[in-house]
Amino acid sequence: MADDYFAPLSKILSARYSPSVIESVHKAYLLAREAHEGQCRYSGEPYITHPVAVAGILAQMHLDLPTLQAALLHDVIEDTQVNKQSITEQFGQDVAELVDGVSKLTQIKFENKAEAQAENFRKMILAMAKDIRVVIIKLADRLHNMRTLGVLPESKRKRIALETLEIYAPIANRLGMHSFRIEFEDLGFATLYPLRYRVLKQSVAKARGNRKEILAEIETTLQKALRNVGIAVVSILGREKHLYSIYKKMVNKHIAFSEIMDVYAFRIIVSSADSCYRVLGAMHTSFKPVPERFKDYVAIPKANGYQSLHTVLFGPYGVPIEIQIRTEDMDAMAESGIAAHWLYKSSAKNKARAHLRAQAWLQGLVDMQKGGDTSLEFIENVKIDLFPDEVYVFTPKGNILELPRGACPVDFAYAIHTDIGNACVAAKINRRLAPLSSQLLSGQTVEIVTAPEARPNPTWLNFVVTAKARSEIRQVTQKQKLGESIELGRRLLERALSTLSLRLQDISPKNLKHVLRESKFKTLDELLESMGLGSQIPLAVARRLAFAVKEEAVEEEQEKQKATRLLAKQPLVIKGSEGLVVTFAECCRPIPGDVIVGILSAGRGMVIHREQCKEVKQLHGTPTCIYLSWQEDTPGEFYTQIVADVYNRRGVLAELAAAISFSSANIEDVRVKDKDGRYSEVNMTITVRDRQHLAQALRRIRALEATIRVVRI
Repeated sequence: MADDYFAPLSKILSARYSPSVIESVHKAYLLAREAHEGQCRYSGEPYITHPVAVAGILAQMHLDLPTLQAALLHDVIEDTQVNKQSITEQFGQDVAELVDGVSKLTQIKFENKAEAQAENFRKMILAMAKDIRVVIIKLADRLHNMRTLGVLPESKRKRIALETLEIYAPIANRLGMHSFRIEFEDLGFATLYPLRYRVLKQSVAKARGNRKEILAEIETTLQKALRNVGIAVVSILGREKHLYSIYKKMVNKHIAFSEIMDVYAFRIIVSSADSCYRVLGAMHTSFKPVPERFKDYVAIPKANGYQSLHTVLFGPYGVPIEIQIRTEDMDAMAESGIAAHWLYKSSAKNKARAHLRAQAWLQGLVDMQKGGDTSLEFIENVKIDLFPDEVYVFTPKGNILELPRGACPVDFAYAIHTDIGNACVAAKINRRLAPLSSQLLSGQTVEIVTAPEARPNPTWLNFVVTAKARSEIRQVTQKQKLGESIELGRRLLERALSTLSLRLQDISPKNLKHVLRESKFKTLDELLESMGLGSQIPLAVARRLAFAVKEEAVEEEQEKQKATRLLAKQPLVIKGSEGLVVTFAECCRPIPGDVIVGILSAGRGMVIHREQCKEVKQLHGTPTCIYLSWQEDTPGEFYTQIVADVYNRRGVLAELAAAISFSSANIEDVRVKDKDGRYSEVNMTITVRDRQHLAQALRRIRALEATIRVVRI
């Protein structure tokens, strides 16, 4: 049955599959060989060697028949004349969908490589969510490509290696496919940094030669300790760190190679989960454990289904020993991850659980991408989610929630439910109120305080770390910005129309339709949004709506000046709560009570300045300058800057802080600049309610003995 190219795959299949399965796989091979006839790889080998090698990788993992057939055919739709219908007729719908899922990942063309990579990745996530075997085939495809990378030009090699380290290795890790991840990382490392890889490989080989005796002695000591308590152990293995993990540890922790190689690592395989804990007890009785270095991934598995007990001991001669304790099933799961679902379908609940966890993660990504993020935003969010470290926190009801290291209460809120995240206003950690930006630690109990009218704050994006939280906050703030820009645009247009003694409802549908068509907007809301974002001039739009003739928008100078004078007499009222489309300029920091103007800035909306601000003086009287007034009793607090010259003496900053606090203002930022040793200049950003409140704060500061002068900038 087997020809020269099929022979290596046939040998692997013979050891694991029945003759009927081998025959079905061979049928797929024949179609692939015929389809790829005449095609060659970059190395000059016939192309068929690649799909055969991919199928071989998956056969060693004991994947099911449709996956093996799809692996052999994974490039035929993309690179040959064979279509999906033909595959469906010969091999069934299941195989055809898998082949189509893998093929779709590389069919689309893009303007740049970053966008292409991002969109392909998004498509892979969607295909994975439909059938997770798609990504297993894709990972095997990438693994064989990485193994044969040497024949490609250097620039292409480095690009593929970087993509593998950034995307494929983390996905393999997230799906628990440990052996894939290690090979991806080591092959990627060797390609990107060949010299570092070579030096490190030689150093590791040399160090391992010197360690053999100590390793053997530690293993004997461990076996003796276990025999003394009568625990049967399947095996004890010396565990070697792979080169890329050694390299990352050296770079990230700024430690020498010798410090990493001083740690000896062992894996103890036992027959049951109960035995794992008995072995742990024996290890801690025989050797002193290192404090805070114990992790129980058996009771609380990692997101990718990984289960094991981890502990670090002070071993013989005081050398640290890292110990992993797990069952045979857990070990298979650690190596094959999600693929173990097919390998041991009938055994161990954790296999099915890992599959469900992976599907839940993928479904979460699918829900996230429905939010309308660009491909680049989506890939940025997912990269954040492909994390190696987790913290485990509790809900008030005692349920355990897994979050990435560095997560905050806002991440926790969104992990429970999107609505809770959107309505979050405060958090309690271990029953005490804590800032929403607090980093959570394992074992803490977190409670979220919500309010019906609450909305996500865009500043949360500065400290949330989960992809779901980032995506949801962006979506809501974008919708919020849309609504606010339409509302501001409507107010600006109504005000501009009033100079012509018109209101928006007075504009005829014909005129409106004409202006929308000319401006290339589909709806009035789109026009209002553009105006609210500062991309359209309200006066110009108002005149075009009134006359519906494009030329009328360019009025005579006299008419423009007349309209501007009219608008100056009826300033737009600012409430201070307009939201994302109205911002306060940092150059002059306007506060209620100041005479203010708004400058329309394309894409940003309206930026509010004090009227005497140097930045806007030349814009006075132009259509982009909107005259404004504050609403009476404007709520909220506003930033302003003051500078105080004070005598340079002990405790002067404390006196300033006390004076500001006593006036019910708040300090946001302080910068001190020494003058000539006798006095200092203190530049402060404070929050106040209005000019009257600011005057109170300044009076308090002037009353201090240390104050020479204080002014608002």
